[in-house]
Amino acid sequence: MKTIEELGEDGLIAQLCEGLPSTERVVVGPGDDCAVVEVGDEWVLLKTDAVVEGVHYLSGENAKRVGWKAVARVLSDFAAMGGEPGELLVTVAVSREVEVRWLTDLYEGMKSCLEQFGGVIVGGETSSLPAGAPAVVSIAGRGRVSRKRLVTRSGGRAGDDIFVTGVLGGSINGKHLDFHPRLREATWLTENFSLTAMMDLSDGLAKDLPRLAKASGCGFSIEKESVPCSEDVSLQEALGDGEDYELLFTCEQGSKLLKKWADCFPGLRLTRIGELTADQEDSLVGGWDHF
Repeated sequence: MKTIEELGEDGLIAQLCEGLPSTERVVVGPGDDCAVVEVGDEWVLLKTDAVVEGVHYLSGENAKRVGWKAVARVLSDFAAMGGEPGELLVTVAVSREVEVRWLTDLYEGMKSCLEQFGGVIVGGETSSLPAGAPAVVSIAGRGRVSRKRLVTRSGGRAGDDIFVTGVLGGSINGKHLDFHPRLREATWLTENFSLTAMMDLSDGLAKDLPRLAKASGCGFSIEKESVPCSEDVSLQEALGDGEDYELLFTCEQGSKLLKKWADCFPGLRLTRIGELTADQEDSLVGGWDHF
């Protein structure tokens, strides 16, 4: 029998989700950045995400930065679907020897992120862990998206241009704790252009681009010399470091989009890195896998 390590994260998720019950109200189920559920006349985004001490941040890290990251990860997934943040529930599990100040600082970081990007905390849960166990902070979020602005991973078509926002790689230097979810940019994109597929880059371009292409039933070809690398970062690090939380998306109107983007977001790069193909698929190595 295979272990979780042998199966890998994608294989594990596919196996766990196989045969799950659904209803006609589920617009998008497991496998995208968020689930989408029809509630009356509204499409609701549902997302849960967790940060674990020793996995997503180092012990001794400033708790305000941990709180910011915990919330920003969920908001980034809302952005990846073309949506906006709504209500959040927070679950915190820590051992009893953790100082109260650490938790109050954690919430200060969460509130700071929400004040800047929207959304509110409406409740949650606390739980104790055995002495010395790593802290776990889990955020469950509810967002909103209009029918005309919803973008999934699965709508890409052969010939679509592939774009990424910002620069990639070097997240370990601190970017993964201070990143800005691209909500404003996603809103502008979905209001002005017909994006065909989109996701946020959490596990690295080398891991996430194949996921988007596979969901769209396509291959992909990228121009590796065009991949926008962070300062003092190699191409392989840009492809595989992960936790960039930039937008990866596909669109037919590439040249027009680039021109308008420069006028609206002069301080943020947008780079065409390739195109989706009918069957060709470049070989990419790297990216983050939890198992």
